[in-house]
Amino acid sequence: MGSIQTGIDRPKAIELLSKIKFDANEHGLLPAFGVLLNQFPASFWNLFAQKMIVSAGERLYNDVAGLLENAAAECGYHTGWGIIHSQEFKAVIEPMIKKAPEDVLHGAFAVFTAWGWGDVQIVELIPNEKMVLHASNYYEMDIKETYKPKKPCAFMITGVARAFFDIAYGPPYPTGLNTFRCEQTKGIEVGDPYGEFVVTK
Repeated sequence: MGSIQTGIDRPKAIELLSKIKFDANEHGLLPAFGVLLNQFPASFWNLFAQKMIVSAGERLYNDVAGLLENAAAECGYHTGWGIIHSQEFKAVIEPMIKKAPEDVLHGAFAVFTAWGWGDVQIVELIPNEKMVLHASNYYEMDIKETYKPKKPCAFMITGVARAFFDIAYGPPYPTGLNTFRCEQTKGIEVGDPYGEFVVTK
């Protein structure tokens, strides 16, 4: 997996972020990074996506895929905003930031990786125009264990990728959602060696 210049020490950031421990509240939610998280297993979300895709069939596939990606984008946009303004982000990532918003993006994906959603790394970045991500060991690739997708279907990474780019280069929060789009061009779930996600206008 390639990498580009950034002030973020990715391995160090992931190590430090991974050490932060949180306790669930009385509702089973984790107040962390300025947002509320849950601890549902990855298999739950994969089964949820699988059931929607299978139920929709080929005719409605694009509609369902769009809804799943949009749900991830909505979540990623508001969660991403909470993350980069959290005390944890400021403590671990902010001291490494040399150039904003580019290093903020690298830091946000370090959080993404530290949380176990997938090893996602920026491999190309043209400010306000394009971002290419490569992903390995992401939870959505495991959908292939119970379902053989015909198309890449890492909807969460696709939605979050464009949402993070919306935060970085779109109109000021909360009006910048859907400024950019993302296409998944490769996926481990369909036999590629890694997932690839391309964000553009």
